[in-house]
Amino acid sequence: MPEAVIVEAVRTPIGKRNGSLADVHATDLSAIVLNELVRRTGVDPVDIDDVQWGCVTQVGDQSSNVGRFSVLAAGWPETVPAVTINRACGSSQQALDHAAFAVMSGQQELVVAGGVETMSRVPLGATRASGEPYGPAPKKRYPDADFNQITGAQLIAEQWGMSRAALDEYSARSHALTAAAIDKGVFGSQTVSVDTPNGAFSVDEGLRRGTSVDSLSGLKSVSGENGWIHAGNSSQISDGAAALLVTTPEKAKALGLKPIARYHTGAVSGADPKLVLTGPIPATQKVLAKSGLSIGDIGAFEVNEAFASVVLAWQAEMGADLDKVNPLGGAISVGHPLGASGAILMTRLINHMRDNGIRYGLQTMCEGGGTANATIVELLDV
Repeated sequence: MPEAVIVEAVRTPIGKRNGSLADVHATDLSAIVLNELVRRTGVDPVDIDDVQWGCVTQVGDQSSNVGRFSVLAAGWPETVPAVTINRACGSSQQALDHAAFAVMSGQQELVVAGGVETMSRVPLGATRASGEPYGPAPKKRYPDADFNQITGAQLIAEQWGMSRAALDEYSARSHALTAAAIDKGVFGSQTVSVDTPNGAFSVDEGLRRGTSVDSLSGLKSVSGENGWIHAGNSSQISDGAAALLVTTPEKAKALGLKPIARYHTGAVSGADPKLVLTGPIPATQKVLAKSGLSIGDIGAFEVNEAFASVVLAWQAEMGADLDKVNPLGGAISVGHPLGASGAILMTRLINHMRDNGIRYGLQTMCEGGGTANATIVELLDV
């Protein structure tokens, strides 16, 4: 079976809600990373077999196969196809899985994976403006569930015995790590500047420097009067896009490209839809079992910071060294542009691995409905 390798990965800086990227259409934002991928690799877009593009809220600006119109916005040949994928928050991580599977099956040689979400322009929940998203049968099966992620985050905190202080301490850590990474210029090589009406946008803007348990203590709970979930220990609403180029080692050599990482193993799993967000636990267990690796073999983890309780429950169950978990901060400090987040995290992960000589990295994402993706990559650029 052919191997799949990632030869390049690029992302936009993440814009905060109604911030620097709010005036940029999703297709135009996607076109920026698509063309930067081409610029960095020298690949002729006409040779790209497919574009797998994640996007969650596919209405309004992001409707009508946003992946295809992103390709057209980039000015690529009309012959280049694209498909838009929705696996909730894991959409662009699933796009990477699909790209790798296509290459490993031998059906395709050169595939782009990535995603976009402009939550400033297409608000979360816009698809629920009319109709019933869940239907009567799931509600009958789970009569006491509301399938709400905030409710799930609170239930997880309670089930794993977390205090609000513990959640806030983790959240302050996220901001501190992101601040350190930005100050060291860690993200500079993996981002592409975006020209906006207000000038060039080049640095993730969700960061709140100086965030502490004390500064978070005054925020009002969104999970009930006595709940512990609030805006400060949850992911930020944001905008962004990212893209990766996936191919075989042989094709990379023919194109004069040096692979960064090998797609090692991928898995997807389901969990309790009432808790919604515990899927990364069984998904991680599944991907490790498939890979033959142990948790101790992994040198860096990206566990999407949808909520602090999600990461802490995963860490408690998996026994991972917290120093290796989200070492650059995460969605609590910079944001979670839904359909782009999987590709953004992978871009961050493989660059962190390369910067620090880490052989194996693992990424996992909780997703609406109780599913989760988990992916292991192996560093090759050493």
